[in-house]
Formats: sequence, C-alpha cells, structure tokens
Amino acid sequence: MWLPILVAVLVLIFWYRWHRQSQILENLSDKYVLITGCDSGFGNLLAKQLDRRGLLVLAACLTEKGAEDLKKETSRRLQTVILDVTDSQSVSSAVKWVTSVVGDKGLWGLVNNAGVSLPTAPNEWLTKEDFFKILNVNLLGVIDVSLKMLPLIKKAKGRLVNVASVAGRLTFCGGGYCMSKYGVESFSDRLRVEMIPFGVKVSIVEPGFFKTQVTDANLQKEQLRKIWARLPEETRKSYGQQYLDKYCSTLETVLSMSSAKLSLVTDCMEHALTAVYPWSRYSAGLDAKILYLPLSYFPTAIADFVMNLTYPKPSQSV
Repeated sequence: MWLPILVAVLVLIFWYRWHRQSQILENLSDKYVLITGCDSGFGNLLAKQLDRRGLLVLAACLTEKGAEDLKKETSRRLQTVILDVTDSQSVSSAVKWVTSVVGDKGLWGLVNNAGVSLPTAPNEWLTKEDFFKILNVNLLGVIDVSLKMLPLIKKAKGRLVNVASVAGRLTFCGGGYCMSKYGVESFSDRLRVEMIPFGVKVSIVEPGFFKTQVTDANLQKEQLRKIWARLPEETRKSYGQQYLDKYCSTLETVLSMSSAKLSLVTDCMEHALTAVYPWSRYSAGLDAKILYLPLSYFPTAIADFVMNLTYPKPSQSV
C-alpha cells in the first residue's frame, strides 16, 4: 500500500522540479551580462551562446587578442573590456566602464568564470607564492569583482554566478586550486543569504573535468617537472623519481578523460541567468553527477581512502 504512495510522491517531486526548472524569463534582450575570462574555454563559449540568445554581453578578456578574436565571432551587440581580476585598479576601471554602459538598468548578470590551475603539485613541493598565484585569481579575484559589481547587480535585482568546481567538494590535488574552489563555495553560500533582501540570486556552478586550458595535461606536467627541478635534493630523494613519473602518468590518465562538451557547463550558467527559479548549485558533467559529488557526501575516511588509491607512494618515509 505504501509503495504506490511513495512512487506517487517521488513522481510529484520530480515533476515539480522539472516544472520550476523549465520556467524561463522572457524579454531578456535589454539585459546586460558581464562574463570574466572570455579569452577561451567556458567564458568564451558562454559569451557566444548568450550573444546568440540576444542578451547584451559584456565580455571581459585578459588579452587584446582574446577580445579581438571574440568580436570576430559574435554580433555587434557584444562589447569587450580588458580585465585582470588580480589587479584591483583594473577591476575598478572595469566597474566604471560597465556603469557607463548599463546606466540606470544596472547589471543583470555577473559570471565569475576566470580561473587558473597552475602551479599544482604535492603541497610540500610548493611555496606560499605558488598558493597565492592561484588564490589571487580564483578566489580573491572573484571576491573583488563581485563586491565591486554588487551595487550594479542590486540595481537590476539580477544574478551572480560563480564558477567553482567538484574540486570545491573533494580535494584532488595539492596547491591552491582546490582551496580556491572551496573558498568560492563558502563566499557564494554566505553572499546568497545576504542578497535575498535585495532580490539578487547567487548560484554556483560545479563542473567536473572538461577539456580547457585548466585541464591541459601537457601544461600540468611541464609545470610539475619545473617544480620538481627546483626542490631541495633531500625532498626529491624522499619521494623518488618514480613518484614523479607515476604522478605525471596518473595526471595524464585522469585528465585524458575530461569531457569536450563544454556546453554542459555553459548551459548551467545560462539557466542560472535566465530561469525564473535558478538553482543554488549546478553540477555539470557525468563525472561530477555520478562520482565526485556523491563521493563528497561519504564519511571523510572513506573519501580519503578512495582518493588515495589513485596517487603514487613515495620511495621512502622520512
């Protein structure tokens, strides 16, 4: 008797979720959306995607070449600005420019997409400066851009979309990358609550592994070998050459399975910007949905054991 009732309840829950998810805002052609990190990857694809949809895209690129290349592939509606999220003066200049463009309409959407993954290595191999290089872009840059753009977003009662990662749920590697993504999760979760009275909605996108510069195995291995070469002899001896070789091999294997379908991520971003009821969190990619996010809910000891299976062992204990 209870089984049919349970099935009916589950069907109603899924139907309700689908119904809410499918409700999309109309008349978005006068909405401005700023996207960071548009030179390549997710940001570049999202800029083109939203431009085709008819939104007024403000694409922030790190380089002039990135901006010019993007302009060639989009409509005249799209405008570009050069932005280095690690430079507060650059961020302030971008805010002034955006303010002059959007006027009284405010900024409907901000997508904090800019990010880096290098240098990444076992923690003991890294310096404070190595951690800062990533944290400065992926976390402090997100915070700086968000806080300075918030008045414009509040004016439009708009949307803030921060790109985190499944690495914000599970720590896959040493260095600042996973730390930065955990930080983005924390910053976004608190800001979401604080912005409720202002009608601003904050969403997090948690991609799995996708083929972008962030997951370029050749770049990762090249950087890793440079870090290895600068280590003290005692540290290299404690790990052994086999550790480095196995680490590089494991890295290449894992990253080779990255998905090439970047639209899985940009579709989540677009939904967060255009849905009547955007989700607080979006997971993108089968690996995120069926492996990494479920694993993040396991007890720490179990998750650590599973993650440890993929890593090489040092040649000796010191």
